[in-house]
Amino acid sequence: MEEKVGTVVQQIGIVRDHCLIPCPDRKLYNSPCHAGAQSRARLFPFQRNSVRRRCKMREAAILLASSVFLCLLLGLSQAARQGQDIRCGACRALVDEMEWAISQVDPKKMIQTGSFRINPDGSQSIREVPLARSEGNLLELMENVCERMEDYGEHTDSSTNRKSYIRIKSRSGEPMDLSEASLDSRVSSSLKFACETIAEQNEDEIIEFFAHETENVKDKLCSKRTDLCDHALKMAHDEL
Repeated sequence: MEEKVGTVVQQIGIVRDHCLIPCPDRKLYNSPCHAGAQSRARLFPFQRNSVRRRCKMREAAILLASSVFLCLLLGLSQAARQGQDIRCGACRALVDEMEWAISQVDPKKMIQTGSFRINPDGSQSIREVPLARSEGNLLELMENVCERMEDYGEHTDSSTNRKSYIRIKSRSGEPMDLSEASLDSRVSSSLKFACETIAEQNEDEIIEFFAHETENVKDKLCSKRTDLCDHALKMAHDEL
């Protein structure tokens, strides 16, 4: 989007410099847009004034239209970037909450999975897996994980103006420093909606990553697998 804005600015500059107004008394007669300007130089004074007024009005109208168009482009660019920040932040927050919830389950607890049907050789296809990382437990955690998005606030990077989302409510109930984040119900709602969409559309990928202990799940899931964080921001979330 930034490249498009730059291109529009460049094109507008070309229009203004070379092809904007065929006005008399302007030394732009070599431009294709000013063919016949030499003959117009013989206009009467009142005619020249009328032409100048029309030229100025036309110039003002074009500049106004150009300004409005650029504002629209910049607005669309900002909205797209904000939407990307929300989706990326929701994905990374989802990973944080899933990892924390898994850590709260006793790792020694096991559960049997597979088929209890007896095979022709008399055996059964049953295996034991940690309860914390079983598919049933992961699905249950995913049903409630997005409710915790209301515990997150928005932080703005002063140098890049990019948004990140950090916990502003401690899981242990201890007070937290809120000086670097703001709490906004609209942001929380957007974050929750994005989280629910991600969980629904990427259920298989989420279960795949959390079924086994995996390092750098945020980057692998949110950046490499889903492209939700394709701007590759490294945004830390509090592990409180």
